[in-house]
Amino acid sequence: MSQDDGRTGQGATGTMHKPPQQQSRRSDSGGSELVTQGGKTAIADVVVAKIASMAARQVGGVYAMGAGMSRALGSMRERMPGMSGDTTQGVQVQVGERQAAVDIDVVVEYGVSIPDLGNAIRRNVSNEIEHMCGLEVVEVNISVDDVHLEDEDEDKDRQPEEPRVR
Repeated sequence: MSQDDGRTGQGATGTMHKPPQQQSRRSDSGGSELVTQGGKTAIADVVVAKIASMAARQVGGVYAMGAGMSRALGSMRERMPGMSGDTTQGVQVQVGERQAAVDIDVVVEYGVSIPDLGNAIRRNVSNEIEHMCGLEVVEVNISVDDVHLEDEDEDKDRQPEEPRVR
């Protein structure tokens, strides 16, 4: 039995082979199933959302993910013992039989070109999902919810000033 590294090419025995024909269909568990002659692979929606989130965060100029309220709740969740942040914060996906659509909420760094950033996010998210899941990404919708200013970090660390009136 030859082992394969998952790509078209040579397996452990050195023989060339073609990948089995893939067919994709929707699973009952809210994901996608890729069906081949050798079996099926089910991909949950949360997997696609995590891939999209990580791909968006890799793009320079993305400060945070999620709209205002979800970021605030996520920040509180991270501070609670035993809790961790939501890796899919700011990402919603719809996964079909062969395709996926992604909606992303981001906060951008001040000074970054938002149209260029949007294109870079779309490109990276699409490439990662198509590479890792084999799904065609039909759209990546991006909502810029805020612009991060460096002053905002300093304001949080500063002690409140004495009131001017008593």
